[in-house]
Amino acid sequence: MTTYDSTISSFADLREQNGSAWAAISPESAARMRLQNRFHTGLDIAKYTAKIMREDMAAYDADSAAYTQSLGCWHGFIGQQKMIAVKKHHGTTKRRYLYLSGWMVAALRSEFGPLPDQSMHEKTVVPSLIGELYDFLKQADARELNQIFRDLDEARANGDSAAEKSLLDQIDNFETHVVPIIADIDAGFGNEEATYLLAKKMIEAGAACIQIENQVSDAKQCGHQDGKVTVPHEDFLAKINAVRYAFLELGVDDGVIVARTDSLGAGLTQKIPVSQEPGDLASQYLSFLDVEELGSVDDAVEGDVLLKRDGKLCRPVRMPNGLYAFRPNTGTERVVLDCITSLQNGADLIWIETATPDVGEIGGMVNSVREVVPDAKLVYNNSPSFNWTLNMRQQVFDDWSDEGKDMGEYERDNLMSAVYDDTPLAGEADVRIQSFQVDGARDAGIFHHLITLPTYHTAALSTDNLAAGYFGKEGMLAYVAGVQRKEIRQGIACVKHQDMAGSNMGDDHKEYFSGDQALKAGGAHNTMNQFG
Repeated sequence: MTTYDSTISSFADLREQNGSAWAAISPESAARMRLQNRFHTGLDIAKYTAKIMREDMAAYDADSAAYTQSLGCWHGFIGQQKMIAVKKHHGTTKRRYLYLSGWMVAALRSEFGPLPDQSMHEKTVVPSLIGELYDFLKQADARELNQIFRDLDEARANGDSAAEKSLLDQIDNFETHVVPIIADIDAGFGNEEATYLLAKKMIEAGAACIQIENQVSDAKQCGHQDGKVTVPHEDFLAKINAVRYAFLELGVDDGVIVARTDSLGAGLTQKIPVSQEPGDLASQYLSFLDVEELGSVDDAVEGDVLLKRDGKLCRPVRMPNGLYAFRPNTGTERVVLDCITSLQNGADLIWIETATPDVGEIGGMVNSVREVVPDAKLVYNNSPSFNWTLNMRQQVFDDWSDEGKDMGEYERDNLMSAVYDDTPLAGEADVRIQSFQVDGARDAGIFHHLITLPTYHTAALSTDNLAAGYFGKEGMLAYVAGVQRKEIRQGIACVKHQDMAGSNMGDDHKEYFSGDQALKAGGAHNTMNQFG
């Protein structure tokens, strides 16, 4: 194990080897800077975090209580603050990740301005955001270690050997803020070569886990909207292969691929695959098409596409836009086939996009997959697109109705109303919301729970509250009482925003470089001193 003292010793040896020309270099200062920058490239990060994910997946296989979680983020600062908060409140980043949402990239990071989740944003912004997130996470490491180094200097100056020993132990056992990012590549932004090229850039930026969906790339829709069009399995598997080759080329052998199926809510396909033999994937995909039986070829019209199914001549139902329709109520079967096929052909995890957060429905599909792939594990979107309050209250209403309880005081379609907030039904619904992740991990094979767009909503909510008060009667009190005072009381490091941006680290570096000549910002007249 490389320790603080051993790092100092190695730099002392190096300085001695270089003679008087390196006399101004402090081995301890160099050691501090080295330890503050543990990861030198995105590939260093990808290899490190891929190993973490593999270990977490194995831990979940052994115990479903060891599920993982993440929150979506659209800026490096947001991701940084999440992990700082995780360490502050929970003491460890273990099993906590970040999620890079294509939806938020489209809505918040495109040069075209806000866009819907339809892969219209510049694909280059995805690897750029991954790199940005890791820059901010590395800065969180550097800032926290910098404060420990300052405390160490103070302990030594005060002759406090117990504090010195404790601080040295903190340095040697420091836990990084750098965690896995599950990165959304949408439907691959083009053909399989385009998918491979973008995947390489994402991995080079630090992504150890890439999530790809089975929609048509140029007709991609948000998973919680209508109009979704899926591709045949062969097309999707080619893109999974492309991502795997990208990982292997770059030396990230443990790279993780999440195969997402949108088939539950997708009723259309753009392409009729070619079946090579009975029962192959193409024929299974074709079996889900909605068709009309024809008596003979003479019943067809000019331009019709015809199929032979079970010895009968059929015409696939074709929409005015040229897309083909699936048979109604086949979504669940298609999802199960998608998941099995993906896991048997290179994917590590599956993602099923659903219309509501129903553990029973999710578990039913995952259990069907596990009949073929016993260790199948799910990444699940705890989406803000769900009305969680209404959905869970309706689930309780239906369960209680089935149990024979009198539900006369409740109106099922109006359960979102605040008049029900203090009722037993609402209380039970909240219990289910609270336990949803535990229940899903135990009963539905959910290894990773994420919320795609949390800070999109928290930013809107907090800004609305601040704007209402600041531009109203509260004036400056809206900011002080609603923001700054809470930051101080809750120990939010950002209350010292100059330090968070790196001012104290810059001062220390100046002292390393210039000694007593350093012009530092952290003197008596720095107003950040007001915060203690």
